[in-house]
Amino acid sequence: MLIAEEGFELRGPSTPPRVMLRELWAARHLLVILARKDFYVKYRRTVLGVVWAVGVPLVQAVVLSVVFTHVVGIGRTYASSQSTYAVFLYSALVPWNYLANAGPAAATAIVDNVALAGKIYFPRALPVLVTATSAIYPLAIGLVLLLLMSLVVGNGIGLSFLLVIPGAALVVVLVVCVGLCLSALHVYFRDVRYIVMAVLSVGFYVTPIIYPLSRLSEHHHVLRDLIAIGPGAGPIEIFRAATVGADSAWALAVTACACWCVVFGGIGFWLQCRRDRVFVDLL
Repeated sequence: MLIAEEGFELRGPSTPPRVMLRELWAARHLLVILARKDFYVKYRRTVLGVVWAVGVPLVQAVVLSVVFTHVVGIGRTYASSQSTYAVFLYSALVPWNYLANAGPAAATAIVDNVALAGKIYFPRALPVLVTATSAIYPLAIGLVLLLLMSLVVGNGIGLSFLLVIPGAALVVVLVVCVGLCLSALHVYFRDVRYIVMAVLSVGFYVTPIIYPLSRLSEHHHVLRDLIAIGPGAGPIEIFRAATVGADSAWALAVTACACWCVVFGGIGFWLQCRRDRVFVDLL
């Protein structure tokens, strides 16, 4: 078991916030090791490896662009060409797929790592950080592909493309904050896993992925604002601002996402500190 000289202290059922932060900092090297292991294990028995992580949203963007441009016919409303609409879609799918893949894993991270938690002591919030960190690798590759797509089939790039950096940071912080909250609740209520999957299934359509928020601003201002304040809209709007131009409601979406991070992060951190030492006993 990891002991005090490594920066960990054995206390009662609650952990003071400053102690939790100190223990998480002391576990930073363990975080990197576990994140690399998690990423390696996820793809080690596959032929294409990490290509699956970035190839699926890329193919998804191409298929959706063809369907919505030539079959449904709405793609032309949002972009000047099918290729531009593909960039429009992929700029949303990069952060969304990070959220859809890392989010459920972060929400169940404590329960999924109960075997490891029984062998060594570490802050129970650490698996959430591991999950969010390991998913950054395919996110980074997705950013490179988005850059190439914007150069090849899009309208080119400018300094505004640097906005993908804060956009990526925001979606990672969102996953961590939501994961801290839901992973603590999942210890007590195993329905959390299924609730998250259901919310993400609906969220794909109520988040501005296949359509811009500006489309709703013409006749449905209230609906536009409700969609803009959804947790996933903020990172998507930043990515869109970096590639195809900012939407009229992008500031509202980013502000709302930051507020969600504060709410989920605050509640999650409180729960982690409050019940850190008893999580394993409840599993």
